[in-house]
Amino acid sequence: MENQASKNGMNRRDFLKAGGMSTLALTIGSTGVLTLGSKGLADTTNNPTSGFGGYGPLVPDPNGILDLPQGFHYKIISEEGGQLTNGGKIPGAFDGMAAFEGPNNTTILVRNHELSPGAENPVVGSKPFDAAAAGGTTALVVGPNREVIKEYVTSSGTIRNCAGGATPWGTWLTCEETRTSTHGYVFEVDPTQPENEMSRTPIKEMGRFSHEACAIDPATGYVYLTEDASPSYFYRFIPNDTSQEPGALQKGGKLYAAAIEAVQRPAASTFKTGQKFELVWKELDPHLCREDAKAQGCIEFSRLEGAFFQEGVFWFDDTSAGEKKLGRVYRYIPHTNTLELFYEGNDAREMEYPDNICMTPWGDLWFAEDGSGQDRLMGITPEGKVYPFAANRQSGSELAGPTFSPDGNTLFVNIQEPGQTFAIWGPFQRRNTARAREMSYAAPANLAPQVSEKVAKAAEAQGMSVLEAAAFERHGVELI
Repeated sequence: MENQASKNGMNRRDFLKAGGMSTLALTIGSTGVLTLGSKGLADTTNNPTSGFGGYGPLVPDPNGILDLPQGFHYKIISEEGGQLTNGGKIPGAFDGMAAFEGPNNTTILVRNHELSPGAENPVVGSKPFDAAAAGGTTALVVGPNREVIKEYVTSSGTIRNCAGGATPWGTWLTCEETRTSTHGYVFEVDPTQPENEMSRTPIKEMGRFSHEACAIDPATGYVYLTEDASPSYFYRFIPNDTSQEPGALQKGGKLYAAAIEAVQRPAASTFKTGQKFELVWKELDPHLCREDAKAQGCIEFSRLEGAFFQEGVFWFDDTSAGEKKLGRVYRYIPHTNTLELFYEGNDAREMEYPDNICMTPWGDLWFAEDGSGQDRLMGITPEGKVYPFAANRQSGSELAGPTFSPDGNTLFVNIQEPGQTFAIWGPFQRRNTARAREMSYAAPANLAPQVSEKVAKAAEAQGMSVLEAAAFERHGVELI
């Protein structure tokens, strides 16, 4: 099909040059959102024609455990109460998780256990930080056939290890979701050096608060952290040692919380989708960080949860925020020091209490729900499409810790109670770094222009994305 630009002797590249538009300027989403039927079922008639945007309706699992789209398969690779390699019991309350490349084509999973003292199946380690505490982390070495080769404790003696974040240098930051006189810290765990001195040394200068998740900007080594409390604050830790090596964070640094210049104690509840705010960072006393953040008028969020860093953007969610209290997704861009509300849930069929988040190898943002009834694993595309990927049929227990294997072929995810870890595989999209960059700059879904089905089909026929098609339409170039 010949578009209007080519009729005028101008191809797409010429048009972009003439209009002074960069590729990044074309990352504009559409407002289309998948229409969901009963919670957890997608109407595929509204899938984007670019080939992204979901995998169709979820197929009811005959085992009554996990619904997935057609063509996908799961295997339960670890269960609470099962046996560790050393004969001990697998602890309960599976939560945040990360996947690392191991030797001989293996994947090493590091998994949190959100356990409080007195738990039925505690983490039992040989060198606990606090012998009276039940939380900690375990690791699973998973072979190319998705069978567990080894399963063992990597840290112990902590409390309510909820989420955390993977480091660029191959370790896991496990976060305590509590705040007492001796707990409420971040610990660095090396899955290849279980229960070493580093794993039981709290990084106290990273703050004593009810930690949720964190992620690291690989360009600077700065750590960004969320807090599971109400109100909660958005933190940044600048290490003294930015060499990005195991143990460097233990050398200390400075902790800050986000604020907005000239606005005293701004409430994130007043933010509108698409608004951008330039931040200022207030230095805090790490032992009294909440009190300090409040005194200095830092931004107050509802209750922050998951976090992920990809392609220059720190993504995080506020689980019960928004006009309808269904949740929000924010993005912070360190390069411009700007914070933006990217997505707000206004329909429980599309978002209900987002918790852990991750970015897929092909660039979509996925969030695990922690709402009422059936919790799901949901996706948001750069074009603003929302789709379900998985639904937990075991009501009353959340999905947690979604993470992809280094090769992108396997998704690992947990059900928290009773603890189960799943390996999921099937026709996943291939790795797409360009699309991941699009997600970093895509317009918030409810602010972007509509793209008709005809224009979307024309774009597909000409090998362009629907994001480009939206930009062409906006600048008066006819595609059909």
